[in-house]
Amino acid sequence: MKYRMLFAVAAAGLLISGAAPAQDKKQLAFVVNASSDFWKLAEAGVKKAQGELANYELQFRYPAQGTAAAQNALMDDLVTAGVDSIMISSADPKNSIDAFNRIAGQVPLFTTDSDAPASNRIAYLGSSNTDAGVQAGEEMVKAMAGKEGKCMGFVGFLGADNAVERINGFKQAINGKGIELVDVRGDDVDFTKARTNVDDVLVANPEINCMVGFYSYNSPKIYEALQASGKLGQITVVAFDEDPVTLGAVKEGSFVSTIVQQPFEWGYQGMKLMAQYLEGDKSGVPENKLIIVPTKIINKDNVDAFETDLKAKIASAG
Repeated sequence: MKYRMLFAVAAAGLLISGAAPAQDKKQLAFVVNASSDFWKLAEAGVKKAQGELANYELQFRYPAQGTAAAQNALMDDLVTAGVDSIMISSADPKNSIDAFNRIAGQVPLFTTDSDAPASNRIAYLGSSNTDAGVQAGEEMVKAMAGKEGKCMGFVGFLGADNAVERINGFKQAINGKGIELVDVRGDDVDFTKARTNVDDVLVANPEINCMVGFYSYNSPKIYEALQASGKLGQITVVAFDEDPVTLGAVKEGSFVSTIVQQPFEWGYQGMKLMAQYLEGDKSGVPENKLIIVPTKIINKDNVDAFETDLKAKIASAG
């Protein structure tokens, strides 16, 4: 894919640093939940922040696997190596509370994308996943235009807060509108399984006439499966995020729309927030500890403008 940036170095983590000696700098780390193209925009945001934080060394890190255990081990390694603050998208927040509290007892811990509100994290900076789910549901209601809908959802981590909140928001929006979310299939960020899940539904559930891809890679897998089965355009699809395949599907009319987040801002604002906090300025942390970056609806009318802005952001960080 034309935006693909996940080189081998990314699996181990990208080190972003300026000209000053590393030992003279405080270190900030952004830890993601899996190796997915979705994160390239957050990486670009971190690179932009590095240009404005000359006294800091910024790291963008991918865990060895998309699991809570791998994430927690990576955070332990970062703290041991001297990192001063961490921002993380948790793969499994409910089962990571003890690990998060252990890290938070050593360095300021922030969350993004998928929150862990029961932990001692300082704040969450990211989307309102509930609002994003509502937007997706409203898009589906408009697209179905009064027709009965039997929808199937697809997601990575069924238990992650971002998944649960998106699903609940979607259900809230379709409630009483003649549309049912029959089930949601999880894949644990296994791309092969993500495709197989869609293929299986197409065979076993012929009543399904609408689909939702709740994670960035789910919608491209939906597209592949529909195209292979000859059902592209016959099943109504609402997507999430800005994978190139998803944007192309919106552009050609195969998908209704996609709900996009602003991961570039998570990386950029997140690093600035962490640096500010380390310098003793806690004014950037609101009382409710939630810093919400709004989601947007991208459809056929605005997809070209969105794609142009996307390319500019990636280029600006290069």
